[in-house]
Amino acid sequence: MTFDVIIIGGGPAGLAAAIYAGRAKLGGIILEKMSPGGQVLITDFVENYPGFVEGISGFELVEKFTEHAKRFGITVENGEVSSIEPVGAEFNLNLTDGRTITSKTVIITTGATHRKLGVKGEQELTGRGVSYCATCDGPFFKDQVVAVVGGGDSAVQEAIFLTKFAKKVYLIHRRDQLRAIKILQERAFSNDKIEFIWNSTVEEIKGKDQVEAIKIVNKLTGETSCLNVDGVFIFIGIEPTTHFVKGLVDMDQRGFIKTDEWMRTSVKGIYAAGDCRKKPLLQIVTAVAEGATAAFAVEHDLA
Repeated sequence: MTFDVIIIGGGPAGLAAAIYAGRAKLGGIILEKMSPGGQVLITDFVENYPGFVEGISGFELVEKFTEHAKRFGITVENGEVSSIEPVGAEFNLNLTDGRTITSKTVIITTGATHRKLGVKGEQELTGRGVSYCATCDGPFFKDQVVAVVGGGDSAVQEAIFLTKFAKKVYLIHRRDQLRAIKILQERAFSNDKIEFIWNSTVEEIKGKDQVEAIKIVNKLTGETSCLNVDGVFIFIGIEPTTHFVKGLVDMDQRGFIKTDEWMRTSVKGIYAAGDCRKKPLLQIVTAVAEGATAAFAVEHDLA
């Protein structure tokens, strides 16, 4: 069986693409290696998606997206793509479980993953105090002391969220000012539980079975210090999940896929949308718009 379109990834971009593909009566599926939702699924609160004036939890928003997509007949199947092989005018998608699925077109909406610090102790203590998801792990740190590394929207928003549980939250940033939007900065600065450590980087995460402390270096003075914490939450940016098409489609130096305004990649029949795509703004609303555009382009190009 050859599908009209296969959407790789079930985040906002993929689900929006599914809605538009389904409405266009295209035969296709979403391949998702985990659960639909992507990064939104682990986002505590979304307050900038149009139509939800009071905000909505990431989990609830994903549920609505998924229900909407299924209404138009696009099903979600579990599967992880290891490579895409062009065969004539079609594509063979090779899955990690050994299956091969064929489609006329492919929309890549695999999003991105959290960037790692790459310091001693990080990998060893991941899941034992080192986390990349405050929504997932915050409740485990009730009345404890935690550190958040980063200075962007995610870092500041998650630091604020962690104050619901932790008695103290250190926010460690390599610069002397935050990159987060002003409204989040204001909330963080007014929160008594948050203490800022400026111009500093984490050089090591210490602990035997659990996180016990972090080694911090001040970038201006070179001074090192040790901070006792029970957990470390890392939010220093993202890396696109595009390894399976490396060498197939054009990317930038960081691995984000280049597309035109129709979301077409350098390979005819392959499209990309959402956080895996090279663009200036990584947001739910832009991912949804790009997913819709990609599905529209598929309909147009197949016709």
